[in-house]
Amino acid sequence: MATAAAERVPLRTIAIDWTRIGVTGFGGPPTHIALLRRLVVEREQWVDQREFEDALAACNLLPGPASTQLAIFLARRVAGPWGAVVGGLGFIVPAVVLIILLSVVFLGESPPVWVRGLGAGAGAAVAAVAVTAAASLAGPSVKRTSHRERWFVYLVLGLASAALIGRYLVLVLLGCGLIELGIARGFGDRSRLHSWALAIVPLAAALVGAGGLGALAWVAFKVGALSYGGGFVIIPLMQGDAVHTYHWMTSSQFLDAVALGQITPGPVVATVAAVGYAAHGVGGGALAALIAFLPSFLFVLIGGGQFERVRTSPRAQAFLAGAGPAAIGAIFGAAIPLTAALRETWEFVVLAAAAVALLLLRRSIVVTLVGAALVGLVLALAGAPVPR
Repeated sequence: MATAAAERVPLRTIAIDWTRIGVTGFGGPPTHIALLRRLVVEREQWVDQREFEDALAACNLLPGPASTQLAIFLARRVAGPWGAVVGGLGFIVPAVVLIILLSVVFLGESPPVWVRGLGAGAGAAVAAVAVTAAASLAGPSVKRTSHRERWFVYLVLGLASAALIGRYLVLVLLGCGLIELGIARGFGDRSRLHSWALAIVPLAAALVGAGGLGALAWVAFKVGALSYGGGFVIIPLMQGDAVHTYHWMTSSQFLDAVALGQITPGPVVATVAAVGYAAHGVGGGALAALIAFLPSFLFVLIGGGQFERVRTSPRAQAFLAGAGPAAIGAIFGAAIPLTAALRETWEFVVLAAAAVALLLLRRSIVVTLVGAALVGLVLALAGAPVPR
């Protein structure tokens, strides 16, 4: 029987169990969701299956990392607000610390050739990972929709935006969501829709124009509060700013950062800590992670009691019906600049092999990236050219 609302699981138990998932959760959101279900539904029976599924559905309707929000919500459900804080930190902090430590090695000024080989090999496979992630989301999404023509339009808009104007992708995601919301409401709420858009644009312009920490804060905020469609949509949200606008890192270093986020346990959004490290060192990595994950805590702590209303809200579902396919398109589109970032012939061979492993042989992402990294290591030690 599920734990009654009045009962409280000790914070020490929350800290141990949620940190264990944060440390062992290799494989991204599907793994995190499975581990959380095994813990709270099957093993401890703190929550019943229906409530777990409802919470997951509500988290999928919110912007930001859904599996992180689910972990925070479940900790709040069984241990109260402090449980949400303790559980959320246990789930997130190990990944952030590991990403920053690895960034010191991989994104340093003069990493040794074997480190560069590892990074180049794993980075070469990242575009195939993006296509795989998008394909896994596209099938279920198009089956759910009742407006396939608009679904494909939103998908193409997201794809083109990620490939051509990545730093402004968030405006395209918001725009597609607001268009679909307006259609669902017969455009009766246009004044509110316009005020939403007009509120976000000056904020973005002010933060981006500020440069420095303001720009880093905006990039992290986009990742944590304005991303829809799964962890991989953060790539086009970060790449344009990190590589082309502010030159915090090279294209090869960005590929390394994305690969690090995939092969480490915990939430994929922790990748933003690598971008923060490249921009402003360890402090920048910590700041970027704080800003990116803070909205998830706020969504749950402030609105967690309304998750049932979110799950059944026609407005939320209408908005996601537009923003969701645009985000999937953006993940597909991210593969284009990721491929364009490759420089050496052997990297394209590794990319092709990774695509076969992921799309045809259905190998796991972590295993594929580790294998690609080892290939890069061997080639680098053998004297093959390695991008810096």
